[in-house]
Amino acid sequence: MLPPDLTDLAEEFTLTPAQALGIPFALIGAVLLALGAQFQSQGVAKVEAGGTTSSGGISMTQLKALLGRPSWVLGTVMLGLAVLSQLVSLRLAPLLVVQPLGAVALVITAIVNSRVSKHKLEGATIRAIAFCVGGIAIFVTIAAFTAVERPIDDRQLLTVLGILGAVLLVSGLLFGLLRRRFKALFYIVAAGVLYGFVATLAKIVINRIVTGNFEWLTITCIVALLLATALGGYFVQSAYSSGPPDLVIAGLTVIDPLIAVVIGIVVLGEAQEAPLFAVIAFIVAGALAMYGVFQLAKHHPQTRT
Repeated sequence: MLPPDLTDLAEEFTLTPAQALGIPFALIGAVLLALGAQFQSQGVAKVEAGGTTSSGGISMTQLKALLGRPSWVLGTVMLGLAVLSQLVSLRLAPLLVVQPLGAVALVITAIVNSRVSKHKLEGATIRAIAFCVGGIAIFVTIAAFTAVERPIDDRQLLTVLGILGAVLLVSGLLFGLLRRRFKALFYIVAAGVLYGFVATLAKIVINRIVTGNFEWLTITCIVALLLATALGGYFVQSAYSSGPPDLVIAGLTVIDPLIAVVIGIVVLGEAQEAPLFAVIAFIVAGALAMYGVFQLAKHHPQTRT
């Protein structure tokens, strides 16, 4: 028998036991994401050390060379398993709850990368990581008590696809015109935005397939998901070639869930029952996490060198 205060708190918790199972799957995915990113980053570094360099993003020659690097292939397999874990978590729980848990990968990647690269984590770097993880932790805690999963209608789905189409067009134009001026932060932000849409579309596709609603709109979602995944993956590899893996993971595990959560709130209505103070807290927590990403880009020792 729970005390009255704990009973009241439990009644406010909106996740069912089945939905709560999505949380451990999301955490397993975060661990695989961290390790996969580290191995992929090592593979990119070895390819560049071998003389296949380019400016303005990773080249086709580099991409072919990566297929021959065992570390990069192993990292890719781990990332594939991370995606599977994430898909299971998205099937079980609301997007607002499980997607931000990927921030755990940032802590793991920062520790592993500091050991591998022999760059000690400085105070400014640790504070930046704390802002990222702290902001996301606040976000998840509030979402667990306010997020409600709702059926997604065709109008909402068309809205998501329309926004994604605009994002793909703008990011493609910017890359085509300004690619030689881009630094790691552009690739990280662009990949994070695209992967936010990937998570949202994956959630939509899973729900539609489970409910037997497999028709032309679902197929369109799958095509859009594959396009966003391919372009986002290219941006991630380009980010590895110009920045440390923990900075890349910081962008992905902060920007990706923030975009997915904004879509979940604004378009899919997963926070319609959230009170005003919760919405304000969402904004503040998101701002803290984003601040951490930019501070990490500014103070990370590998970025400075």
